[in-house]
Parts: sequence; C-alpha cells; structure tokens
Amino acid sequence: MQTCHKLLALCLPLTLALSACQQKTVDAPPTVIDNFIDVYENISTDDLRTHIKVLASDEFEGRLPTTVGEQKTLDYLLKEFKQMGYQPGNGDSYLQPVELIEMTADPQMTLTIGENNFVYKQDMIASTSREQSKVELKNSELVFVGYGVNAPEYNWNDYQGLDVKGKTVVILVNDPGFENPKGDKFQGTTMTYYGRWTYKYEEASRQGAAAAIIVHETKPASYGWSVVANSWSGPQYGLVSQNGNADRVAVEGWLTTEAAEKVFADAGLNFAEQKAKAIATPYNQNLGLSASVTINNNFKKSTSYNVIATLPGSEAPDEHVIYTAHWDHLGKDENKEGDQIYNGAHDNATGTAAAIVMAKAFSELTITPKRSTTFLIVTAEEQGLLGSKFYTQHPVIPLDKTVANINMDAMNVLGKTKDIAVVGMGKSELENYLEKAAKRQSRHLVQESRPQAGIYYRSDHFSFAKQGVPALYAKGGDEPIDEATAAYRKRTKVIVTGCYHQVCDKFRENWDLSGIQQDTQLLFEVGYDIVSSQDWPKWNAISEFQRK
Repeated sequence: MQTCHKLLALCLPLTLALSACQQKTVDAPPTVIDNFIDVYENISTDDLRTHIKVLASDEFEGRLPTTVGEQKTLDYLLKEFKQMGYQPGNGDSYLQPVELIEMTADPQMTLTIGENNFVYKQDMIASTSREQSKVELKNSELVFVGYGVNAPEYNWNDYQGLDVKGKTVVILVNDPGFENPKGDKFQGTTMTYYGRWTYKYEEASRQGAAAAIIVHETKPASYGWSVVANSWSGPQYGLVSQNGNADRVAVEGWLTTEAAEKVFADAGLNFAEQKAKAIATPYNQNLGLSASVTINNNFKKSTSYNVIATLPGSEAPDEHVIYTAHWDHLGKDENKEGDQIYNGAHDNATGTAAAIVMAKAFSELTITPKRSTTFLIVTAEEQGLLGSKFYTQHPVIPLDKTVANINMDAMNVLGKTKDIAVVGMGKSELENYLEKAAKRQSRHLVQESRPQAGIYYRSDHFSFAKQGVPALYAKGGDEPIDEATAAYRKRTKVIVTGCYHQVCDKFRENWDLSGIQQDTQLLFEVGYDIVSSQDWPKWNAISEFQRK
C-alpha cells in the first residue's frame, strides 16, 4: 500500500493525489499505515504453535512456581524478549521477585456455632490468611450482615450503624442484583466485585470483624460446594506481608446452605426470610449465637518471579500500556498414577504464547509509537492472582503512568468467531478501541456468556482494575465463522472444557489456532492505537473502579 506522500513523489496530478488522500481518510483508520498492516498480518498461527508446544511440553513440568519448571519458563521468556530487543522492565532486570507463602490448615477442626458442631469439608471450610501457626476464635458473637456490601455508589451499606469489631459476620454469596434480573439493584444478574468472596473478606477486615463466614449457595456462587471444599482445603497460597496479614480477619470460612439454615433456626429465624430482607434493602441482624474454631497451620515461604520487558516509546516513554498473561500452571503430581504433569496448554500457554507473538509484532514496527509497551508475564495466577497482585502493590511503572492493561488468559482454541466476548462488558472506554479494531475483522462485541459468574474478577487484569487502571479482558465469542468451524468447535469444546485444570490440558496438533491469531491481532491493534495516541481511557460511570 502506497502512502499519499509516495504518490506525490511520483508526480501524479495534484487532483489525483488529493483524491487518494481523501479516500484514505474516509476508508481507513489513522493507524492503517504500511508497516502496521505488514506487522498485523505477520502475526501467525505458526509462531503461536511453536511457543505453545514448548511451554506446554513435558520438559516444563507444568510450570509450577518455585520449581524447575519455573526456571525453564523464565529462561525461555527472557531469551525471547532479549532477542526481540526489549529492555529489562525492572531496573536492570527482567525479573521481579514475588515472595509467596504456602499455608496448610490441619483438617482436624470443628466449627461450633451455638449447639451445632460443623464438620470440616462436609458442612464448613475454615482457614486463615494470617501468618500464624495457630488461630483461635472463641465465643465470637455472630451477626448476619446480608451481602456484606458497603457500596456508596449504589447507596448500599449492610454495615450501616453496626460495630462488628471482634465479631463473626455471616454473609450471603454474590450481590443483591443477582436476585433482581431486571437490573433494578446493582447490575442485575451481572456480578459486580461486591459479589466476589474476595471482596467480602476484605470488607469484613476493614470493618474490624474477627471472622467472616460466607453462606454457599450453588446458583448465585456459580459453582457447587465441592469446588469450595476442594479449593479451600490443602495448601493455600498468599503473599508475604510485612505485618503477616494481621489486618485480615482471623478466620475466613464457608458454610453450606443446610448448615446455615440450622444456624438461623437456632437463632429463632428463618434463613429464607432473612435472605429476602437482605435482598430488598441493606440489612443486618444479630443472631444471638457465638462461634468458635481453632485453626492449626503449617506454612513455608518461597520466591517466584514475574517477567517484565519494555519497548520504550519515542515521545512519552514514561507512559505505558501493559499487556499481561500468566506463565504458571499446576506443575506435576508424583503421587498420581500414569500421567502426572498438568501441562496447562490452554491455561495458559496460549496466553503466554500470544504475549510473545504480540511482543514480536511491536518490535517489528519501524515507526516507534509515542508511548512504551510493556509485557508483564506473571507468576502464581492459579494461586489467586498473586503475581499480578504483588506487581500492582509494588508497581515498577507508577500506576498513574499506566495508561491501560490488556490481559490474555486461556485464549480461543476453537477457531475463528464472528463475535468477541467482552468479559465485564461496559466497564471502560477501552471497549471503544476494541470495537474499532473489531471492524477490521468484521466482528462485533458481545457480553460474555455467563456474566453472573464474575469472571472479570478472576484473572490478572483485575489486579490492575482494583488499583484504578482501566483493564480489558476479551476473547473469541461463541459464534463460529462458518459451518466447518462450528463442527470443529463442537468436537473440541468438550475436550477443552473437560480438561480444565486436568492433566489432559495438553497441546494438540489438530487445534485450530486461527482464533488465537485473530484475537492476538485484535488486541495488538487495541494496544497500538493507545500507545500511538495521547488518550487516557477512562472507566465508565457504572464501573466499581476509578482512578485512585
């Protein structure tokens, strides 16, 4: 494609040259220059395939943090970024150390509430984030605080006029909007951050509670009790903190619905009726009971690493767009018969490979964008977004100089789609850039298929959102581009879904990677447009997040 300057240099008639320029302005976005198009089109499935195969190979042993698999992964990433000419993102280093703590609660515990003794994993789960070998909750007064939400923008505060210092709060899962599908409260069935268990423990800690217990219900939680019982038992990971997490509630727990019904009955109350009141309006109720539990902990500390690589901008190098992907997975289980390696091909060798390929695209631009482009490949996402959480708590690039975050996690291996699923749709102006880039591919934006599940709060972009940085998470939707892709998609989706966090999440030669290619090109253009401009995308009014 020749530019207007080239046409003029060829001494074409002035009217023809002006006509060409005018047509170019109408038909194509300003970012469509020869080099951009060449780089965009060079994003290939072959490159994606190469990196996914390596990262998901048995040699990398499932990429568990602090293992030999981590070292192999770090070596591979650093080699790639250095070859592409990226500069170390953390001073003179490409690495940012992340101090982790692994805590394992002794399962021999009982939660006593009133006259009831609840059994670990069967009726309840209890743990602590505090770095202590023993945590005791003794006869702590029990208070029902509805959804446990303090949201001024929704004029909702379940803690209004309540002092819960030293007490145990009982909290409903999700937020008040879930039971109001027409959207007259919060965002209807689309979960806000106020519906996530992480928020509920954080808010209870801010309120000074001694313990916080969430009542599990399958539909509003979007997962069954077995997920709670299995995910919250065994080793739990966190970040090492200066105060040993002393500012967190001492006990973080869950109750089954059946156990909660017993507790409310002992208090002379009906659980369903109390829940109905909590749905209707901010609500709290003293239950007149006390809770006791003792948690014995074993814990150990270790160090893992985030990878940070930067391509400096030409005019505003201190302003950055940060792309994120997590390199880690679940490692290997030597007690397992047969295949022992959790290769994590889909989750998240695909996102890491996309980051490498996208980094290559930026490095091949002959005209350096105004702003810097940084790739942050984080550790310990599978343990609770810990790598990205640590980064945003200890940012190498000031958060007020971080223009936007774009995240890549479990990319689309189901072939090309006509739609783009925006996770947490409507949250920020980043979707305007996404919509513009989508037009190049004749695609349209749609809301994610299960907004009630709160997926926006479950990947690394969320760590940036919590700190006020606009963050985008989008990938191929559910509408295949043609009938052949639909047939392939139907066959492959069963395997991909069934292999989530299983040893069968392996690279498959028959994977159609054109969907990842499509989305990588899309997100490349979004980032390119932002680093080439002076714009500062903002959060939309309905978002829970704003610049801090």
